[in-house]
Amino acid sequence: MNENIISSNLIVLPQSGKTSTVELAESKLTDAKVNGYQSSHQKNLDIQTSPSLSVSEAIVKMLENMGVKYAFGVSGGAMAKLWGSLSNSQIQVLHFRHEAGAAFAAIEASLASDRPIVIFTTTGPGITNVLTGILAARGEGAKVILLSASTSASQRGRYAIQETDEQTMPGREILTSGVLFDYAATLECAEQIPQAAKRIALGLKRPNGFVAHLSIPTNIQSSLVHEFSPQLDLSLDLTIPSKETISKCIHLLSQGTFAIWVGFGARFAAAEIRQFAQRTGAAVMCSPRGKGIFPEEHPQFVGVTGLGGHSSVFTYMQEQLPLHILVLGTRLGEATSFWSSQMIPQSGFIHVDINPDALGVAYPSVPTFPVVSDVKTFAQSMLQYLPEDFVEGKLVNLPHPQPLTIKPSNSQLVRPEVLMQEIQQVCVDNSDAIIMAESGNSFTWATHLLRFAQPNRYRVSTGVGAMGHAVTGIVGAAKARNGKAIAIVGDGAMLMNNEINTAVKYQIPAVWIVLNDACYNMCVQGMAMLGLKGADAAIPQVDFVMIARGMGADGIRVEKESDLRMALELALAASTPFVVDVMIDPTRQAPSRGRNQGLLAQNKHLSFPLIQ
Repeated sequence: MNENIISSNLIVLPQSGKTSTVELAESKLTDAKVNGYQSSHQKNLDIQTSPSLSVSEAIVKMLENMGVKYAFGVSGGAMAKLWGSLSNSQIQVLHFRHEAGAAFAAIEASLASDRPIVIFTTTGPGITNVLTGILAARGEGAKVILLSASTSASQRGRYAIQETDEQTMPGREILTSGVLFDYAATLECAEQIPQAAKRIALGLKRPNGFVAHLSIPTNIQSSLVHEFSPQLDLSLDLTIPSKETISKCIHLLSQGTFAIWVGFGARFAAAEIRQFAQRTGAAVMCSPRGKGIFPEEHPQFVGVTGLGGHSSVFTYMQEQLPLHILVLGTRLGEATSFWSSQMIPQSGFIHVDINPDALGVAYPSVPTFPVVSDVKTFAQSMLQYLPEDFVEGKLVNLPHPQPLTIKPSNSQLVRPEVLMQEIQQVCVDNSDAIIMAESGNSFTWATHLLRFAQPNRYRVSTGVGAMGHAVTGIVGAAKARNGKAIAIVGDGAMLMNNEINTAVKYQIPAVWIVLNDACYNMCVQGMAMLGLKGADAAIPQVDFVMIARGMGADGIRVEKESDLRMALELALAASTPFVVDVMIDPTRQAPSRGRNQGLLAQNKHLSFPLIQ
């Protein structure tokens, strides 16, 4: 592993949420220039307090200076003072209907805006309800700060309402740093605020995600703060690979043909990756979360890997097996690779990721040259030092994902592939809306059939993969970008956890396209593929337009394929939350073969044939 790294800075501008990279070659990093650059761009969190400032107000001022614009959550008596301080600040407070929905929305708002987002909850169930969303935030690389209430010290152990302390909850996991939180602390006194502020600021300086938790006892929220002025630098810390590391990568790639495997962690390096691919002639594939970082219609693109992916990737690996694969910003987990042996190159991986814990883990027995770096910084360095005469070897006749051929049908319901074709033409090609796909068949249909030419327009969750993530996350995405965002979801997820009413309250232009087939169809189809019978996953038929209108939104039900375009155009034109309830043909087999093959491999006693 490369230990010869030097640091640079990626400055976060809290006013705009945009980022800019210091593009300095290693040979030009003089002390004068670096020190001058840092001194001109540092932002200090200067919190001048007075004896009348409470802990809650001091924390909110700290968050404002960290660039927080939004706080999502559900209120409660134990955190009334904190809620009040948030509500009377420059931070816009959105009151959700469930803490999990608030957390999923915070994830997507953070990723859409590149800002930290606050989640607030009360004691007891407020905290436990939010935990699935917190796990998802860690997995998705979001920056969120959970503010929760906890029971006052004098009331602990006395059966307080929704008592919250280490005696009544798994405190090691919830109230301390660890699996759930990169940093967590309970503030027992005002004097702990400066340390907490510095710890959070240090976490936000990281270019990858950061999840923090401040638990504030009810009585502490209103206590007064003595004056303090913490000096905190908000510039991001990047690792730049050394010349030796870049030289080694170029040497490995020059030994023979190679491919590039692009993941979500490369989303800010789209221009550099495209330039590098075109200079070298390398084939490019991407993870489901990496769709659009490299244009999917580009002649060097061979397809999406993993869940909902394309057979053209396996065709490429079988017919033109590369010597190496350059992995950029993906963990190569099950949803990206299914850990398939068919995805192993002849001489191994060059794996680049900002998180050292991700390097070489998914394929532990395959030779891997690890590089700890921000992908954009790495790609810039590779372009800088790549020899002008570098030729990877032109790859001819690369396989590509095949366009969908839709044949006439006698189906009385809407075929999912026809729906995706209309979404492509109306929502992807003719709007700038963010598209999110929910877990389940929505994920596989959208990932397999939609095509994107720009990064940061398609979002799926492949870590926790919780149902309800897209259904509620779309509210945060639409709010943060102040524009249209569309969720492709199943009826099961829509019933599990939606925030339509929240979107109505704040007039957020979110759109839900519901694949309504009256069952958990990924489960139904998967069980059939595995030859297992007897499981009941049916759902009584639901009218989601009626539900939407009952909450104050609008919608339209689609029962014929000929009505799809009109319905989608209405949804895009709507200025308020809108539901498109599509009656889906449940017999159409979703492109989930890879997932079911993976399950089959884990249950080797099953020997039932798998179909496309």
